[in-house]
Amino acid sequence: MKFTKFLLVAALAMMGLSANAQETERVEFNHHWFLQLQGGASYTLGEADFNKLISPAAQVAVGYQFTPVWALRLAVNGWESKGGFKTNDTYKWNYVTPALDVKFNLVNAIAGWNPKRVFGLNLIAGVGANIGWNNDEAAEMARYWIMRDLWDGTKVRPVGRFGLDLDFRLSKRVSLNLEGMANFLSDEYNSKHKNVDANLDWYFTALAGLKINLGKVEKVIPVAVPIVVEEPAPEPVAPAKVVEKPVVKKVAEMQREIFYEIRETVIPDNQKNKIAELVAFLKANPETRVNVTGYADAGTGNPKINMKYSEGRAENVAKALVEGGIDAARITVDAKGDTVQPYAENDKNRVTIAIAK
Repeated sequence: MKFTKFLLVAALAMMGLSANAQETERVEFNHHWFLQLQGGASYTLGEADFNKLISPAAQVAVGYQFTPVWALRLAVNGWESKGGFKTNDTYKWNYVTPALDVKFNLVNAIAGWNPKRVFGLNLIAGVGANIGWNNDEAAEMARYWIMRDLWDGTKVRPVGRFGLDLDFRLSKRVSLNLEGMANFLSDEYNSKHKNVDANLDWYFTALAGLKINLGKVEKVIPVAVPIVVEEPAPEPVAPAKVVEKPVVKKVAEMQREIFYEIRETVIPDNQKNKIAELVAFLKANPETRVNVTGYADAGTGNPKINMKYSEGRAENVAKALVEGGIDAARITVDAKGDTVQPYAENDKNRVTIAIAK
């Protein structure tokens, strides 16, 4: 029997395996580049009717997602802006704005990163340079209207911008992207600078398009979990002389797993029968104790949040046992967060495991 056991352990070692562990997987965020292609409309704040000051706009952006929450992108947007008067006489010119933006993912910051999440919301803020040209129509209008800061040629002005965008996941690599941005710059932009009070000029863009992830957004990390290697059955031996021995009572054991939905710590109704079974077992075996351990899945949330979930799950099970009549001195409570994953299937690790013996 000893020789057989030696061969089994040696074979496992040659295959690069442990005699008490196997490899499974967990998914983590992977930093990556992304591309945005968008088209839409621009509205330049002015005196004419709203619909008279709408013009086409487009944007191309390349960015890098450093963490689930923070990203940096270089965006180039532009096409056409319009100015006008209360009489609805309008004029247009062309512009392009390269800008450096910071993106903050509000959903991931609150709920934690989840690679399967369908909806994302980003807050955006940035700075850039507005490059304007082809202001010929304004020059023509200046023959009839007063324009105190009429410009010609090519003008470059600093611009600040802020807004938000919405992502709707279509696949691992592609999302539908909707974006709204407010851009502000000097009062000379629309050629109508005031003599006394200079006010910022504004233009607003509404864009729709695609966000394409240029790299993998997730990476698979192997995780070791315990397994049990059965001992070989003992070889039969010749009957020995019967010697009467005192009868030793075997200690009874029971294990129950209480499973939860995501972000839940309250015991679900369909799991309460397991609490009742544990209470009955502990009352029937007053010499036994129970160890209650809470867990959280590693596929969602973050270590800090997941530790709180596992603590809440373990404490609620212990509380239910006490309410069922079990002395708290017989209960040991522990929490592992997402540092230990009892099951290979991610969602099953939202669990409390109670072992009574």
